[in-house]
Amino acid sequence: MKIRLLLLLILSFPLFNNVNSQATQWGPNGFVKIENGSGGLDANLDPGDRFSRDHDNVGDVNGDGIIDLVVGARSDDDGATDAGAVYILFMNNDGTVQANQKISALEGGFTDPLSEGSFFGYGVAGIGDYNADNIPDIAVTASGSIYIIHLNNDGTVKNFVKNQNLNSQGLSAIGDLNNDGRIDLVACQSTSNIGGNQRGAIQILFFDNASHVMNASTVTIASNQGGFGDGLENNDRFGGREVALLGDINNDGTQELAVGAFMSDGGKGAIWILSLDNSTFNVVSKVKITEGLNGFTDALTDGTNPNGTSGASFGHALCKVGDLNGDGVPDLMTGANQQNEGWGYILYLNADKTVKTFTRINNTDGGFGLALESEERFSRSISFVGDLRGDGTIAVNYGGGAGGTGTLYLLFLKPCEFEQQAGFNFWSGGNTLFSNWTHSTQTVNRPLTFEQCTYKVFETGAPYMTYKDEDGRCICKDSTAILTLSTEESTAYENGCFDNIVLSSEILNPDLNVSIYPNPASSQLNILSSHFNSQVIKEVIIFSYDGIQRKRQQIENSSEPIDISFLNPGIYFMKINSNEGSIISKFFKL
Repeated sequence: MKIRLLLLLILSFPLFNNVNSQATQWGPNGFVKIENGSGGLDANLDPGDRFSRDHDNVGDVNGDGIIDLVVGARSDDDGATDAGAVYILFMNNDGTVQANQKISALEGGFTDPLSEGSFFGYGVAGIGDYNADNIPDIAVTASGSIYIIHLNNDGTVKNFVKNQNLNSQGLSAIGDLNNDGRIDLVACQSTSNIGGNQRGAIQILFFDNASHVMNASTVTIASNQGGFGDGLENNDRFGGREVALLGDINNDGTQELAVGAFMSDGGKGAIWILSLDNSTFNVVSKVKITEGLNGFTDALTDGTNPNGTSGASFGHALCKVGDLNGDGVPDLMTGANQQNEGWGYILYLNADKTVKTFTRINNTDGGFGLALESEERFSRSISFVGDLRGDGTIAVNYGGGAGGTGTLYLLFLKPCEFEQQAGFNFWSGGNTLFSNWTHSTQTVNRPLTFEQCTYKVFETGAPYMTYKDEDGRCICKDSTAILTLSTEESTAYENGCFDNIVLSSEILNPDLNVSIYPNPASSQLNILSSHFNSQVIKEVIIFSYDGIQRKRQQIENSSEPIDISFLNPGIYFMKINSNEGSIISKFFKL
């Protein structure tokens, strides 16, 4: 059944059972390039400021309902050479910058003196509301210190707390690890000499109600310290730029923390997945991921780079992104920023902390249509933004732009349903957009996993995919292909994100100013309309992707929430009926 027809039937309130199974895969949905003079950023950056070397989601600072960002520019020269600066970027829903506020020795109300080489902004993190004023706050590193900066709504500094004697070349917010109501931090110390020359270390930092670090509770993990044991070598640079707390991915009661060691294995780089004890937060077990080890099979470069370093720097930056392939295990974004132009990676993880499969994001892979410059070092920093648009997509920031002022690439990903056709079928005829299968010799050239095959669908814009798990064959066809019985037990899929799929406009009013939030959501949805007086919403009807009505609710007032806690995770459609017509909104249930 064609997806277009499926959606038309949904809008006609069908009650039918679809025997076909579906798989949700998150794929590319465009990007916004943010740099000086582009993407709405007007910041008067200078060459060498190193804007975007670290960044994070800071939350809604100015109260407009849109996620804002904090971005470091550690080599800004306000007040002194390399004194550093931080930018609060007030965002638009489309990923462009609405306005920005600079915080430095000369701007933004920051009063602590910064000197030459302070590198203020080397690491930045959004930490939630630390001082209970309903405005999110930030943490910022400088030479030997970590500042907890309490913000005003306009992005300027209300006040700050300086925590001294803390070295860090990167900073990550990891959520509330110790359940005290405050977001905790990891200071990345890749140049630490604990256990050997520049083997690296991380420190898990907990803060009290006054925003001071609780030194007695600090946990240091390094070579033969904090339960790590052996495995690190000299110059591994364990710690990297960021870490990522994955949660309890194997359901054994421990939290998994991903930490990079970007100069490991001759500069190729590696990632360590650490399982942490729930009370001491020491390492109880660990798995190393690098080329040819624990499921990661891509080839990483190990030669000398133009900047004098060696290797690919795999694992330099890390970001938890949720479950992007629908197998129940959270996945990890990372990169190898010195591999050619800089390659991003999505690592789809197994519950045992190994890699199930991976996909690449670069100039030719991933479907984003990037045009990165040679040696741009894309993926040097990565941070999760979330549903910036409010439409169920997610946004992830990738830093790049080596040699210039610095660039931030805001990548959008959307959930796409791949509908499996009943029985063993394949798409025949039509135009082949990609294939690794040679029919004449019955052989596969470079077998692909299911996730890698779906990315070939994204890259080619194909509506149809044929896949066979046993041999890794992947064939992408255009819309003129025909569903045909397979004698080789291949499986045919339809791409639910095919660009030519549109909702019927016969019963919808696209001018209705109505949206739903949050999206994705786990328990409740809210309806937002700026014209409720003229657009009185009467009812909502929720359908699952197979066309079955799951909920019908009459709406009596605009603030009435919609309970979705009973729904299974996945993609759903909400039809909103008002006195001026109807509109369909898609949402994702977590």
